Amino acid sequence: MPQMHLDTARITWLHTPTLNVRSAARRIGVVLFNGFWLLGPGTVIEMFQTANELAGSRAGEEPPYEVQFLSMDGGSVASSSSVRIWTDRIDTRYGSGFDVLYIAGGQGAQTAAHDERLLNWLRSVQTRTRTIEAIGEGRLVLDAAGPTESTGPQLNRFPVGASADSAFGGSSDRNDCARSALMFIKRDLGAELARSVADRVMPGMAATWVPLPAEGGTLSVAEKIRAAARWMEANCDRPVSVADAAQVAAMSERNFLRRFKHEMQLTPSDYLLQVRLRIACNFLTETELPVDKIARRSGTGNGDRLAKIFRKRMALSPTEYRARSRVASEV
Repeated sequence: MPQMHLDTARITWLHTPTLNVRSAARRIGVVLFNGFWLLGPGTVIEMFQTANELAGSRAGEEPPYEVQFLSMDGGSVASSSSVRIWTDRIDTRYGSGFDVLYIAGGQGAQTAAHDERLLNWLRSVQTRTRTIEAIGEGRLVLDAAGPTESTGPQLNRFPVGASADSAFGGSSDRNDCARSALMFIKRDLGAELARSVADRVMPGMAATWVPLPAEGGTLSVAEKIRAAARWMEANCDRPVSVADAAQVAAMSERNFLRRFKHEMQLTPSDYLLQVRLRIACNFLTETELPVDKIARRSGTGNGDRLAKIFRKRMALSPTEYRARSRVASEV
């Protein structure tokens, strides 16, 4: 399926690989290397394994996900906290691709980004993988490998936390990975099961991350649209698809687009852009974060893209906006 790219917001369609990865259990891979940050990959595994348990007990069928830790040489791999994880060796068995492939973060990513064996394997497997998710510093590995073609997989890069050793960095890794896994679980198994997974693994977060579609017609159209808008806000730092937002509202994409514009007086893409700009403006005013990092955390991609949006909407660069907002606050 072709990808859709809009200048004002990242609304993207997932790549459909040449291999029919739906023919059996969905394959989830997590690539590790020495010095990886444990919390993010651990959350990914916990989410999908919990989905396996709940789906199996509910339907009496085989687990929907095959989840594997991988490394170039296999065997025991040491995390940044010296915890060792057993991995399968990356070889021809995994040449058929993945439904989702995660790349771990952590300080070890800087070395992994120069491992030509790993980079070559990533390049070869991209066209047979639906989505690649880089956790934190894992984006260095993904960027080093680079996309092999314009019709390649959806590439997502989670923001890097303040520090791999800080509470903020750990929380960011865990939350980003949890939301990512829940997005795929919801896509594959439905919102109800995804919500059950969230309730078990991260109690209290289900209502925010996995709002259930309207049940029994009890919600008005306006309430459905506003629920979808809240979901878009909660997930604005990630690629947001029209299809996913429409599912939250329990509408067809065409009806959702029409109803959203009528209710919000904006298209979904313009609404998403406003949310991301508001977040970027807050970061610029209240923090010293560089523009590139602000762009990633607000879901606008990179510093150049954020600057382009600022100039188009505000006739200012992000740096000029930061300077003016601080002068105004001092007056």
